Amino acid sequence: MTTDEESSCDGADPYALARRAGPAPVYLRLAGRRRIQVPVHRWYGRPTRADETVLARCVNPVLDAGCGPGRLCRALLGRGVFALGVDLAPRAVAQTTVLGGIALCRSVFDQLPAEGDWQTVLLIDGNIGIGGDPHTLLYRCIQLTAPTGTLLVEADPDDVEERCSARLEDGHGREGPPFPWARLGTPALHRIAADLALSVTDQWRWGHRRFLALCRHASTPLRRGEPVARWRGEERPGRAASGPGQAGCGT
Repeated sequence: MTTDEESSCDGADPYALARRAGPAPVYLRLAGRRRIQVPVHRWYGRPTRADETVLARCVNPVLDAGCGPGRLCRALLGRGVFALGVDLAPRAVAQTTVLGGIALCRSVFDQLPAEGDWQTVLLIDGNIGIGGDPHTLLYRCIQLTAPTGTLLVEADPDDVEERCSARLEDGHGREGPPFPWARLGTPALHRIAADLALSVTDQWRWGHRRFLALCRHASTPLRRGEPVARWRGEERPGRAASGPGQAGCGT
């Protein structure tokens, strides 16, 4: 029997919702009542061939923002690459550590170990949507990287730039609280990268999935811009109700 408090918590946690739904799908319900299936069960599997193209580009050490159950950071550790996952979903972090990974239950906007020293930061599985403001999120992630580090980002397969309210739901009508979310296609990601004085150093695809590598040179200061200043002194995007991959939660 699940208490009302546990049920509410599960609705905000895609991993708990997937456990309750069993083999049934879990959806991300966007504003306007559109919904997208969330591949929570795939996140528990072994890295796919598309994932392998990301892992091959990772340079030690790696921070996986929104690690979910940790399939990527665990795979990296198995290859001798130090990888730390961060996620707001307690069940995801517990699963990562039980299976041999290293993860912290906190937001990417919290104070994190080795800030400014990570050679690779990952935003995979739609995690560019964390907090509903990709500009602010990318700025924060580049803050975490070393001056010569790289940010590996998975873009939406569609040419979209959308910021909206979303919620998780299962096929039985159970749903969680709303949270800010975003979807960003490759063209929009290029525009935001340019606004932050970042270079797109690599771009590739595997099947329907799209990936970009972003970096800055040591001689180029990171441009903050107004979107970042907006949330200073206000509630940080990473403190909104957690969604899939909410750095938080996803890979």
